[in-house]
Amino acid sequence: MKKEELYKYIDHTILKATTSWEDVKKVCDEALVFRMASVCIPGCYVKKARSSFPTLNISTVVGFPLGNCSTAAKVAEARQALEDGANEIDMMVNLGMVRDKEFKQVIAEIKEVREAIGKVVLKVIIETCYLDEEEKFMLCRCVTKAKADFIKTSTGFGTAGAKLDEVKLIRRTVDPGIKVKASGGIRTKADMEEFIYAGATRVGTSKAIEILSKEDDE
Repeated sequence: MKKEELYKYIDHTILKATTSWEDVKKVCDEALVFRMASVCIPGCYVKKARSSFPTLNISTVVGFPLGNCSTAAKVAEARQALEDGANEIDMMVNLGMVRDKEFKQVIAEIKEVREAIGKVVLKVIIETCYLDEEEKFMLCRCVTKAKADFIKTSTGFGTAGAKLDEVKLIRRTVDPGIKVKASGGIRTKADMEEFIYAGATRVGTSKAIEILSKEDDE
């Protein structure tokens, strides 16, 4: 794929604890220049980013990166993000609920966030590096039943990021109407292409420009 095509799949991401406004402004500028799918930025900068970049597609994270805050906190965080101008919400599931096999609670929590944000795009992060095969399968079912828009592999803060076999598994298992976002640990143009060919319609990375500037179009 040509670089210009690949950029359209990218959620240009900056979520480090030390992220400054200058960092956010840089990725927002870059996302517009390279016509990326969105930026994914910390919630505290959404309002300022919306004011400064009115046409930009802005994603932010909820319950991130651990997912074990209360459902009420996730709902409040999501509502605030919308009020501040976010277009998309990336929500982390509660892995403790998953480990306890409380999948009805997982579904209920996703549904509460879904209801709070209406038709705004909802991506559910499942953090595949901590899951066994059964848990991956069950979370695909949970995301489908809760009517999220995307299932996202990773936060980028876990022990590993997206893996090709996991993206293939998710794409086979999740409802056809649910899209897949691969994120975390993506290092090369070939990685991006493999994930897209495997069924990912978004790729989350903070290194898109660095990666693609080093690769020649085929």
